[in-house]
Amino acid sequence: MKPATLFAERKIAVHLLRKGEKVANVAFELNRSEAWVRKWWKRYRQEGYRGLQDRSRAPKKHGRKLAEEIVTKVCFARSELESEKELGIGLRYIGALAVRTRLKEWKITPLPSKASIERILREHNLTNKKETKEEEKIKYPHLQPKQAQELVQVDIVPHYLTGGEKSPCFNAIDVVSRYPTGLAYKQRRAQDACDFLLHVWQKMGVPIYTQVDNEGCFSGGHTHPYVLGKVVRLALTVGTELLFSPFYYPASNCYVERFHQDYDLHVWDNTYLEDHQAVNAQAEHFYQLYRQRVDHSALADQSPAQLQGKPLRLLSPTFTDLEHPLPLRTGKVHFLRQIDKQGNIKILNVTWAVPNFDSAKGVWATLDLQIAGATLYIYDAAPDNANRQLLVSYPFPISDPILPWSKKGILLQTAPTVTRISPHVSAQQSASLQTTAVLRDFAQVSQDIIEMAFKLTTHLTERVFDTMY
Repeated sequence: MKPATLFAERKIAVHLLRKGEKVANVAFELNRSEAWVRKWWKRYRQEGYRGLQDRSRAPKKHGRKLAEEIVTKVCFARSELESEKELGIGLRYIGALAVRTRLKEWKITPLPSKASIERILREHNLTNKKETKEEEKIKYPHLQPKQAQELVQVDIVPHYLTGGEKSPCFNAIDVVSRYPTGLAYKQRRAQDACDFLLHVWQKMGVPIYTQVDNEGCFSGGHTHPYVLGKVVRLALTVGTELLFSPFYYPASNCYVERFHQDYDLHVWDNTYLEDHQAVNAQAEHFYQLYRQRVDHSALADQSPAQLQGKPLRLLSPTFTDLEHPLPLRTGKVHFLRQIDKQGNIKILNVTWAVPNFDSAKGVWATLDLQIAGATLYIYDAAPDNANRQLLVSYPFPISDPILPWSKKGILLQTAPTVTRISPHVSAQQSASLQTTAVLRDFAQVSQDIIEMAFKLTTHLTERVFDTMY
């Protein structure tokens, strides 16, 4: 009989049994054995009509199935990593990549793939269930960095010392290389934020973008309109473009938010820390281990230290923000914002209207400071999106003079900006990035020449003025 006929015959048997016919009568009617009738009646009661279909006859055993010894080693490696996590030994990672790294250290061959390890852990109930989060409704523009030192995210995670004293812990991580650093402070003032950012830029290099949230120590407060606080002025002085995350949307800062979990696990869990020196000592040990880890799922068997490489633009160790207040410099400050129901966004404690807005999407706003003045531009996408559109622009009132930016006494050029490309970048993207870096260097030289000409013009004007009067 054809499979379709067999399926129909099984359905007839079920139909007759459901009507109350006896098994012997159904078997006689269909010219089948009573065992056959009972088999398909049982299958129907367990699985419904789907159970009446033919099952796969593929072999249960596969020639490429891992040897039982490898499976045992995988389970043992997972158990060993879990015990080290409980005892606080080394880094507390227990996922498939960490298991594979441990097997590689043991020189296990053949080395199973990540997918095979995950399957073994699931089959032996050695996995942790992941919590699922609801999809965010607002879609914000976002950067897509291709190599290290393009985007660094900075955030604060609160903790308390043994005696109850607060200990705001600042963390920073490079989005591409996952290279981290951090410091604990007694307070979260603007001066503390500036001190930590100087630490970041002196240790990790000055990135193109430095992303922070809207906390008062970063933004300059939530009272005065058009406020350009200390952190904004410091970023403009150093030459990085500050990027403010959306309000109440930690997913925008997801890389450093995720890193906080590792930081808490390795620095604070099962530990009594009495002062900030103890916190920083404990944290530095963790940072050193994290920078050398080779089991990060996003780094393709490379460590954060390898991908980070040598800083391309390093803040001079002698630089300190001694001027109070710091002068404004030419540069850009960016804001990710949600549009409210009236079509407005809030930037620097001022409301700005966005025409033809989409309430399901956020916007990217850029405050562009030039010597002639400042302008706020509002776009529908990030700067690295070639198809982004300008929605509206506004003049931004600033009473302070805007001085030209210069790297003199601030940045140390430590390496050519065209030598280090991420392994995930194509040849065309690599060429584009190198061209961009060359143009950036050319623009810097041009900026220095313009600054020199500006100073000479000012000096000559003063001489002429003195001569005339």
